[in-house]
Amino acid sequence: LKSRPRPLKKPVIPQYMLDLYLDQVKNTDDIQVNFNIRDKSVSTANTARSFFHLENEEDYDGTMVRNSRHYLFQVDTIPDNEVVTGAELRLYCQGINVSSSLTDTDDRRFLHRINVHEVLLPGDETGESIKRLIDSKVVDIRNNSWESFDIRPAVARWKASPEENYGVEVELTEVQNPQISPHKDHVRLRRSPDMEAGRWQQQRPLLITYTDDGKRPTRPKRSAEKKGKGRNRLKANCKRHSPYVDFSDVGWNDWIVAPPGYHAFYCHGECPFPLADHLNSTNHAIVQTLVNSIKPAAVPRACCVPTELSPISMLYLDEYEKVILKNYQEMVV
Repeated sequence: LKSRPRPLKKPVIPQYMLDLYLDQVKNTDDIQVNFNIRDKSVSTANTARSFFHLENEEDYDGTMVRNSRHYLFQVDTIPDNEVVTGAELRLYCQGINVSSSLTDTDDRRFLHRINVHEVLLPGDETGESIKRLIDSKVVDIRNNSWESFDIRPAVARWKASPEENYGVEVELTEVQNPQISPHKDHVRLRRSPDMEAGRWQQQRPLLITYTDDGKRPTRPKRSAEKKGKGRNRLKANCKRHSPYVDFSDVGWNDWIVAPPGYHAFYCHGECPFPLADHLNSTNHAIVQTLVNSIKPAAVPRACCVPTELSPISMLYLDEYEKVILKNYQEMVV
């Protein structure tokens, strides 16, 4: 973050971002720096961002004549130092009640294909746009579902060359007969006139990007059996203490969605000579403590510092009011 986010209005938090966060923190003792997202290959990503498309008159048009819809996502808020390792366009499909008189052999009538094209060059009044197919999927119009489309190549291009970001075009066709107009109300490509704003915000198309900021832990790991719990240790000796950081107390609860706070812990206490094994001391600290025991005026005692720090997952709003999920490393002692 370049500055402290100050949201101007109540933010819209996509349910999928909340689900991603909950999936990351379901085992708080095993949070890794990189995401581990089921059924998704996002490589070394440790940051996820959500983007809504720029709305226009078509989003509120009660009729949809064409079988396609154009969307433009501005992804220029992704920092230059982050590498795009994954990107998905998520579309909500609402099941349609269909006639039960059709036999099982007619199941193909319920299958629609959703094609996602990257627009390489926008068309003018006299010609079609130049585009390429980047993902496609067949869906059953009888089912409610969120469908994910891999558009990482397009997002990577937009990030590298923002001036070439002409968006994507989503096209609907019928599998059995592509010439027949498909059920346009199945895929939530626009907001119907009677749809409430809150419902539209949770069902509208959503772009999720996964990026790697290149930052990795710099401190060595501490072995599991050396947690500083020696039975005979004096209370004044170096050990871990357990304060809880409440984001409301520091005035950050307006931009941090979750968690409301966390147990940060800290290390404090004396490092007496000789250093006990359970303190998990470095060789440098052992030598420094030895010299201090002989010549106290020459060097100070070794400091009580953490030897292992672990990450936490945070869901928050950035300075552009984009919803971000990030695994922040070295946050917990």
